[in-house]
Amino acid sequence: MKYDNYLFDLYGTLVDIHTEEDVPEVYERLSAFYGYYGAVYTPTEFKQSYIDIIHRQEGIMKGDNHEMFPEIQIEDVFLELFTAKGVKADKALAVHAGQFFRILSTDYIKLYQGARELLTFLKEQGKNVYLLSNAQRIFTEYEMRALGIYDIFDKVYISSDYHCKKPDIQFYNALLEELGLDPAKTIMIGNDNRCDIQGAQAVGLDTFYIHSNISPQVEDFSAIKSTYLLKEMDLRKVKEILTVQ
Repeated sequence: MKYDNYLFDLYGTLVDIHTEEDVPEVYERLSAFYGYYGAVYTPTEFKQSYIDIIHRQEGIMKGDNHEMFPEIQIEDVFLELFTAKGVKADKALAVHAGQFFRILSTDYIKLYQGARELLTFLKEQGKNVYLLSNAQRIFTEYEMRALGIYDIFDKVYISSDYHCKKPDIQFYNALLEELGLDPAKTIMIGNDNRCDIQGAQAVGLDTFYIHSNISPQVEDFSAIKSTYLLKEMDLRKVKEILTVQ
């Protein structure tokens, strides 16, 4: 096999997920949850405050750090939703509130067929397997553990820990430099041309594009200049292709 190091995106590459945040019931239940602790919101007020805090925190990051692709820590948003109402809440409660939000807004989450087998196969071949995901730690680590794949990875890189996200080369370089990886022996596997493919190519990595059910729409696959490309989700085929390289 050609590569020593395999970097994976998560959602849309290994994990199929559908979330729907714009549902009235989500904010009805969240406002009730906050009301238990004295932070009284109407559902409409809660939703608007949630959106406003995210936009403001992202704007601060862009202004302070000149960051094109900022990634906030979502637990800070849920903490501010308490403090805005004069409630002294700790970080643990904010994390629980955020995870409750995630559960309420998730319709389903599951592994794509062959995901665990692909990861396990690479490890059995003595390869290094890493995750590089645009995500929130308080959601993603717990979801990966529930799906039984977290401990397969040699290391998990989540954008909320680094305050920037793909396709920012800072996020890619954080992984490459910390681990001392040789780009020539490393491949990025993902389902998003801009974030996973173009971002990885900007730091000299080969790439494997997989078009999944939650990939951004593609009008012309020939416009995706990936080392390898599959026009449909098939992780068994990914394994076959990587095996012969």
